[in-house]
Amino acid sequence: MGIGVVILAAGQGTRMKSAMPKVMHRLSGKPLLGHVVDYARALSPSEIVVVYGHGGEQVREAFAEHSDLRWAEQSEQLGTGHAVQQAIPLLQASDQVLVLYGDVPLTRPETLRELVEITGQGFGLLTVNLDDPTGYGRIVRDHAGRVLRIVEQKDAGPGELAIDEINTGIMLMPRHDLERWLGGLSNSNAQGEYYLTDVLAMAVADGFDIQVGQPESPLEAEGVNNRLQLATLERAHQKRLTDQLMLDGVTLRDPARVDVRGELRHGQDVEIDFNVLLEGRVTLGDRVRIGANCVLRNMEVGDDVEIFDNCVLEEANVGPGSRIGPFARLRPGAELIGGAHIGNFVEIKKSLVGQGSKVNHLSYIGDTEIGEGVNIGAGTITCNYDGANKHRTLIGDRAFIGSNTALVAPVEVGRDATIGAGSVIGKDAPENKLTLTRAKQVSLNWQRPTKKK
Repeated sequence: MGIGVVILAAGQGTRMKSAMPKVMHRLSGKPLLGHVVDYARALSPSEIVVVYGHGGEQVREAFAEHSDLRWAEQSEQLGTGHAVQQAIPLLQASDQVLVLYGDVPLTRPETLRELVEITGQGFGLLTVNLDDPTGYGRIVRDHAGRVLRIVEQKDAGPGELAIDEINTGIMLMPRHDLERWLGGLSNSNAQGEYYLTDVLAMAVADGFDIQVGQPESPLEAEGVNNRLQLATLERAHQKRLTDQLMLDGVTLRDPARVDVRGELRHGQDVEIDFNVLLEGRVTLGDRVRIGANCVLRNMEVGDDVEIFDNCVLEEANVGPGSRIGPFARLRPGAELIGGAHIGNFVEIKKSLVGQGSKVNHLSYIGDTEIGEGVNIGAGTITCNYDGANKHRTLIGDRAFIGSNTALVAPVEVGRDATIGAGSVIGKDAPENKLTLTRAKQVSLNWQRPTKKK
């Protein structure tokens, strides 16, 4: 038998002023509920039950691939105690129940592990002390410091309102005792709800000594009720991430202006300038340098790559020693083998760029395979779309493509071929030859028109 986790995610979140369930709002690119599920999994629980309500089908659909989650519906919002009651029948392999909240995204697994350790098979509670505890349930202790009960804000008297230790809602309880306590809950209170917090007084009456843990920061227990709180926790989370990156050896020129929304893996001596967004799964090799105002989304970047300012790279692979930008875009399916130069205002889509090849200026390369040592002149376009279907362009090793060239796919340029500037190439160009298409240049007598007065 182990720990079963119950995540309460049924709240409507009216203060978000959104048609979307509150737990689906994103922090660091991930739904709030996703963060809670992640740190719940870090405890290796025997089972996880999510209690859903408002917009529940949308929530379940978003987490459909999470096969380890069980789902309990709370069709009526009758309080936290009632919500946990819906989950109890789905807990089949747990002797302890840990209650978490789907809108509390920043709890560290270390904090929960400490709570589990001090609680054992008893009753554990996570609390924090706040300078302003307004709105929270207060922890009432006796003269010896033992926890007696939790009183909600609306039910608290003047003396209780002066208490600065508050309930986070995170509790660890024996499963069979919890089931019995839930059956004894009453909704005779200011909100007419079945409070989960009331089980604590029942536990005390049964002789349980309540074990109390506290997180490193109150932010670990802070929930999201509106978009201002969401933004506050986003910044707190980003600071936590960037602090760790710097401790791990990454140079951040301005950590307050670097956002990580996903999973970042990195090598040694990585440098990242300001206003950089790293989203999804991003891997950076050794000695990677990323300039200002760049976006990297689901990227693999090899060693010794330099990405200059104002680039957008998405779902692409960049081989070692490549140079990209400024103002370049790599779209999904772009692959640079290594040593490539992708320059100003160049867009690469679903294309392979061979070792040491260069596309330096104002070009579009789509559905193309470029060999080794190729030089693509400024303003080159691979015309990959005929209005209905996409076609590929093949460019052999060491080919030279002159400026302002259109390669109309499907077409192949042979190895060591040269394409004259300004050409429109619609047929295969043989290797080791100069291929060009140009109209005869003529000069005509001509009078430039003048502006009518």
